[in-house]
Amino acid sequence: MNKLDKATNSSRSEVMRIGYALLFMVGIILYIGSHIEGVDGGFILVVAAVVGGYMAINIGANDVANNVGPAVGSKAITLTGAIIIAAIFEAAGALIAGGDVVSTIKKGIINPSAIGDAETFIWLMLAALLAGALWLNLATYVGAPVSTTHSIVGGVLGAGIAAGGWGIANWDQMGAIAASWVISPVLGGLIAAGFLYLIKRTITYKKDMRIAAKKMVPFLIFLMAWAFSTYLALKGVKQLIKLDFVSALGIGFAIALVIYFVIKGLVAKAADRLDNDKSGVNKLFTIPLIFAAALLSFAHGANDVANAVGPLAAINDSILNHGVSTKASIPLWVMMVGALGIALGLALFGPKLIKTVGSEITELDQTRAFSIAMAAAITVIIASQLGLPVSSTHIAVGGVFGVGFLREYLKSSHARMMDEIKSHHQGADQEEVEQFLADFENATIEEKGAMLKQLKKKTASAELSKKERKQLKKAYKQELVKRSAVYKIAAAWIITVPASGSLAAILFFVIRGVMV
Repeated sequence: MNKLDKATNSSRSEVMRIGYALLFMVGIILYIGSHIEGVDGGFILVVAAVVGGYMAINIGANDVANNVGPAVGSKAITLTGAIIIAAIFEAAGALIAGGDVVSTIKKGIINPSAIGDAETFIWLMLAALLAGALWLNLATYVGAPVSTTHSIVGGVLGAGIAAGGWGIANWDQMGAIAASWVISPVLGGLIAAGFLYLIKRTITYKKDMRIAAKKMVPFLIFLMAWAFSTYLALKGVKQLIKLDFVSALGIGFAIALVIYFVIKGLVAKAADRLDNDKSGVNKLFTIPLIFAAALLSFAHGANDVANAVGPLAAINDSILNHGVSTKASIPLWVMMVGALGIALGLALFGPKLIKTVGSEITELDQTRAFSIAMAAAITVIIASQLGLPVSSTHIAVGGVFGVGFLREYLKSSHARMMDEIKSHHQGADQEEVEQFLADFENATIEEKGAMLKQLKKKTASAELSKKERKQLKKAYKQELVKRSAVYKIAAAWIITVPASGSLAAILFFVIRGVMV
């Protein structure tokens, strides 16, 4: 009986989660139904509001994992704590800084003037919203973090082509979005790997890590505060106040400078109480990671709530004004649907993707998670100034890949050096070999380089063939990034726009057939 009870626990839990999501949608129906009396097309608005709520739940379930996954995976914060922080800051970002006007045609990917009438536009938006939500739901089910922006872009593109033909699409813009599939993860991965290598060179590879940490950690937190303040000024509060890049950079620098002088002494005191090892250094990054998760969630809520409520706001505007507009106002009830849906989706279905990003791709600690958070903020800043369309999901997951592949490279390099040392000491006394290895392990990077050079001078190395070098490289290689996760996520990224687009086109014809 106990075994049967345990076996049914997961299914009961799943039914409960679905039940809470359905209650949210029933609440939307009751609220909208009581406020649309006498409105022509009120039924469509109720359906659109329910689909918008469903989309918001799926954004919370899939996309928010990128903001808190690394912090949870590194054990800087518990899963429950991460969900609470992210839910609060996602909703706050949506309600405080989500804006009151949204572009109805996301990213300008289709030409609204090619859409004949308001009815067709409403069906198009409804099909796009439902297709994006269904694709996100499927991606969450299989454990693949995908871009919600790309999901809704694909939906609008597919439904737009179904409504107005191939000429309705802005193919130049679609080309830029396709380029972001490569740009986002590569840029995120390189920046994350760069920061992790900087931390290793300046702190964890030093003999006295505590002294190194006292010097470097305040500077790293200064960089983090500068990057995140600039990021929030440019992206998080752009609906409240418009700032140019130089102004945002200046404000961010001033905030970061204040934070640097406040935390410098605190870091020094904390470092004195820690062990002189990697785990001790990692503890210094715990609080910055919690702040990073909160700020990334706030900015995400402010930016990505439009993916859930943009089409809904467009449908609402078209029903009330009987026309097609490129900009639509966002009523408070529409923003509440987005904010509450994202928070609910995160709480009910978010843990699966949080675990995927945080622990199932590669092993993370606090310094690695810090590097990923830095990559998330800096990549968005760089891309926005270069006019590159990037995905926060692709950046964060690319950052996870970046630190994982860097670790693989460093591990294989270390194994190669150990083997080289042993080969140069062949025939030597065992104690001599062990002493040299111990000295090598405790040496700084510069000292290690000098020791290896001396060994090479003493013993001439034999020339290896290309085949032998490949075999050696394979022998030293350690896979610290789960390859199956890499292939699954990459495949999901590539097919997101075509899949949501195809689904949207089918749904548009179904909706039009039913309504006509």
